[in-house]
Amino acid sequence: MPPRKRFAQHWLRSDAVLDKIVAAAQLSPGDRVLEIGPGQGVLTRQLFPLVESLVAVELDRDLCKKLVKKFADIDNFLLLQGDFLSLNLAEVLTQSPDIFKQQNKVVANIPYNITAPILEKLLGDVDAPNPNPYESIVLLLQKEVGDRLCAKPGSKTFGALSVRVQYLADCESICHVPPKAFYPPPKVDSVVVRLTPRSIPVPAENPKKMATLIKLGFSSRRKMLRNNLKGQVEADTLHAILEQRNLPPESRAERLAVEDWVALANSLTP
Repeated sequence: MPPRKRFAQHWLRSDAVLDKIVAAAQLSPGDRVLEIGPGQGVLTRQLFPLVESLVAVELDRDLCKKLVKKFADIDNFLLLQGDFLSLNLAEVLTQSPDIFKQQNKVVANIPYNITAPILEKLLGDVDAPNPNPYESIVLLLQKEVGDRLCAKPGSKTFGALSVRVQYLADCESICHVPPKAFYPPPKVDSVVVRLTPRSIPVPAENPKKMATLIKLGFSSRRKMLRNNLKGQVEADTLHAILEQRNLPPESRAERLAVEDWVALANSLTP
């Protein structure tokens, strides 16, 4: 079945990359896995023999028909047709056998054009973390996005997305994936990333305030933080906070690590 541009479909055809994705997921027989966008089922086929159950969500109706024919006899595989972003997974699975409930891991080659909303649905956000976090999330992503997720403070790729995701999870780049690993080859390089959600060591006392500061702080990357945060933080107050964190007064947003943003937000909480 040819890939469809409107669904941003590119078929992964590299066995080496598939093996690395599966290895990164560190699967065990008791795992219950969620796969988003199984496509033609090349990753699906590798996953279900290794886990207790696999739930896959596919938007393309024609692909769903193909997947049903391929995997109709697999007892621990459940296919759902629909838009993952609008799907209430827990509600949909209410009447399903118990093995298909409460997935603990995500393994997926996701559509690149909806990466940000998928990440937010899986992890939550600074002011609303996922109350039932997954143990691990292994995703095949556009390299530019993967680099931002795993970026270090002070680098050009460290941005608002980096802070929001790293506040909620540890991020690790697993391997580079060239365009030739797909059919048709995308115009961008890709990367496999593993996110490990964790409890927040020092949480923000006012998460909404922190989310606002992050958004404003990165609103104009060329400007110094004291300019972007005007109206939110008094200049003298910001100077004192930066000094306490051993940061120069002319710091820009990308200079601050996740713990610095937490400290900044907490210092402004009554």
